[in-house]
Amino acid sequence: MNVTLRGHEATAQVSNGVFSGSRVDLGTSVLLKHAPEPPLTGDFLDLGCGWGPIALTLAFESPEANVWAVDVNERAVDLTHANAQANGHTNIHTAQVDESSTPLPAENQPAFCETVPSDLTFDVIWSNPPIRVGKEALHTLLMAWLPKLKVGGAAYLVVQKNLGSDSLIPWLDDALGEGFTASKYASSKGFRIIEVRHEI
Repeated sequence: MNVTLRGHEATAQVSNGVFSGSRVDLGTSVLLKHAPEPPLTGDFLDLGCGWGPIALTLAFESPEANVWAVDVNERAVDLTHANAQANGHTNIHTAQVDESSTPLPAENQPAFCETVPSDLTFDVIWSNPPIRVGKEALHTLLMAWLPKLKVGGAAYLVVQKNLGSDSLIPWLDDALGEGFTASKYASSKGFRIIEVRHEI
């Protein structure tokens, strides 16, 4: 299908077996509309990439950056990889993770994937996290990746208000600990965008 991502025209393959398999879902649209401009360079993360609309947007906006796209679903990272190639984004790197959000070892990664370096930290994290996996799995996912924000870095998460966005903010503030802050950044169409910053 053809999609417009923050003013950038893209072609994308989608699949029924992957989240939002026929369109850019509303939560992702809200995130793309409200998240601030990413820096021109750096290491970026699309956490729970699905077929790749967030990763593609980051690559369009910051072609000099390294964009990592991770998902537990092999079909999702396959589609993101294919969509990156179809739109000429050689700066998108895909990686599959296991149920605990740990990147699969190199020998278990699909052929088109790369292994996320264990010491890699991120300037930007954008995510429409899979809230419906349940609170415990969601918390595991977020705590596996949000602490990897560089000092000065920021994450933007889009969460439906009626699925616990307001309780997630104080939980993140407490769980991430000193040096991190979590706050409401924007609200739109029944969604909150949560900003997480690594200050020190």
